[in-house]
Amino acid sequence: MCGIYGYIGSKNAHDVITDGLKRLDYRGYDSWGVAVMHAKDIEVTKDVGVVRSIAESDAKHSHIGIGHTRWATHGAVTVINAHPHFSTDQSFTLAQNGIVENFNELKQELTQKGYKFESQTDTEVIVRLVEEESKSTPDLHLAIIKAFNKLQGRNTIIVLTYNGEIIAARNGSPLVIGRNSKTCEKFVSSDTLSFAPYVDEILVLENMQIVYMTENVIQAHDMAKNADFEPKFEKLQLKNSVVDKAGYEHFMLKEIHETPQSIEAILHSNTEKYQSLTDLLKSAKTIYTMGSGSAGVAAAQIAFYLRQNAKLNAISLIGAEAQEYIPLFSKEDVIVAPSQSGETADVLEVLEVAKKQGTHIVSYVNMPGSMMTRMSSIGFLAEAGPEVCVMSTKVFTSQIAWGYYISKFITGKKDEGERELIKLIKTMNEYLNVEQNHHVLKELAQTL
Repeated sequence: MCGIYGYIGSKNAHDVITDGLKRLDYRGYDSWGVAVMHAKDIEVTKDVGVVRSIAESDAKHSHIGIGHTRWATHGAVTVINAHPHFSTDQSFTLAQNGIVENFNELKQELTQKGYKFESQTDTEVIVRLVEEESKSTPDLHLAIIKAFNKLQGRNTIIVLTYNGEIIAARNGSPLVIGRNSKTCEKFVSSDTLSFAPYVDEILVLENMQIVYMTENVIQAHDMAKNADFEPKFEKLQLKNSVVDKAGYEHFMLKEIHETPQSIEAILHSNTEKYQSLTDLLKSAKTIYTMGSGSAGVAAAQIAFYLRQNAKLNAISLIGAEAQEYIPLFSKEDVIVAPSQSGETADVLEVLEVAKKQGTHIVSYVNMPGSMMTRMSSIGFLAEAGPEVCVMSTKVFTSQIAWGYYISKFITGKKDEGERELIKLIKTMNEYLNVEQNHHVLKELAQTL
């Protein structure tokens, strides 16, 4: 996964963006780049390896910029291939999250028209495509829309223009807008948690939507409907959004120690929502649990609990292998999907088709405002707090504990389920508070 970040406000944009990109560490990356406005010039800093702040003596104060962390798909891990990429006249720069599936065809067409390419990326193809559309469409907004409509695959882009505007469009890959109603700061990111401490309102873009942001205005357009719409921001309700190591040497060690709290959050969930879930699962013909990576392992365990404790017909699927089950999904079925981000591409692709077929979707997600949550009949928020480490610990454990709890709730044994989770929390806290175990966990975290 790649990470996208943008900022408009009173602070130093380069510092805000590099800090935001570090909060997107969990998505993984091999190179990065930041573009900021200075006067009427766009200045780009790119490098391979770890995101770093530039020396204060080299930094020019700017109030607007965009950033990107790249996980290479097209092209090697080099500075040239890192995003953002400039237009030929340097009037705008663009970064992308996703894969342009018709990259080769588009590049060949553009090459035949005389365009030159400095990088090996599919992202630069988008830049040249926007330039080509600009020949017949002087309005950059419209040129970007026309170019974006020609892309095949799941893609999100963010653009910084020379006149101080950020443009961001989504089709598949996640994109969230945040703003602070008091300071008027505006943020764009691949996830909510990366800017959550600084905003009080969010706008989650749906597929084929685009926004135009300046210091004073946020405008939105639906490309599928070819119509402008009024962006409706929601209040951000998040109990724990602080992203720091809190005295621990690294995030994995911190997140292991936060596991008991992530389980405790399950006990404070809405009872009425669990009752609605009970009614839905009991009436289902087949329950499919589905996830990828660690969430796929959790999904298998949830299916086991539903079979073992609730005596329900539950089948676990791995997201990347679930396509073959699509013809079997019906209105009588339910898909239960645990996920840290709620934006896992292979899972979303299956859920989108299943939803169109009338299959009910239940999600257990840690990321507020995710696409998975928004398409769910019933959505649960894990409230485990930010999980920065790529390897899931506290959220993974929370997913399994949640699966156990719902299997008990369904059978009318809610109190027993709560007692078992409380017992587990106590046992984990006792283990984590033993000094000798600190060294074991530290070595384990460093190894992983």
